[in-house]
Amino acid sequence: MRMSRKRDVTLALARAAATAIGSRPRRPLVAQALWNLRHGRAQQMLSAATTGAVVPLGLEVYVNHYGGSFGNKWMWSPIALAPSLAVAGVAGVRSERAAHTWLPFFSGLLVLNGVAGTYFHGRGVARKPGGFGEASYNLVTGPPLLAPGSLTMIGGIGLVASVMRREKW
Repeated sequence: MRMSRKRDVTLALARAAATAIGSRPRRPLVAQALWNLRHGRAQQMLSAATTGAVVPLGLEVYVNHYGGSFGNKWMWSPIALAPSLAVAGVAGVRSERAAHTWLPFFSGLLVLNGVAGTYFHGRGVARKPGGFGEASYNLVTGPPLLAPGSLTMIGGIGLVASVMRREKW
């Protein structure tokens, strides 16, 4: 019991001293991140998440479209947009201005690209013999119908990051 009071007094004195010299006491990093989330401040975190998610997804899209021999010229569009969004995400982590300009621009393009990709994948399934009438076969062997949705979700994360407030660290 006595140690608790002693610790409380020590913390109170430390806070008073920090206030007197004009700085606030530092929270642990995890506690500060939670505070930022609770107060709607996640711009840098979501920008980093956008970058961290779009890089491996761009590589996966490249490998799968390479396997499809890039039969349609639009198969190149997510491969071109992924590095652009990755750079915009890094810029959004470093600069609030970039998070409000470049990040929503490339994120919006990726969302539109994901919607278009869902259409093209659906068209690819429909063109297979039997189309959607043989869905149990064509959805497995044709282009993955819902795969472009992951592009749309990552673009959505970037759009959300662009409207969030900046963290306080």
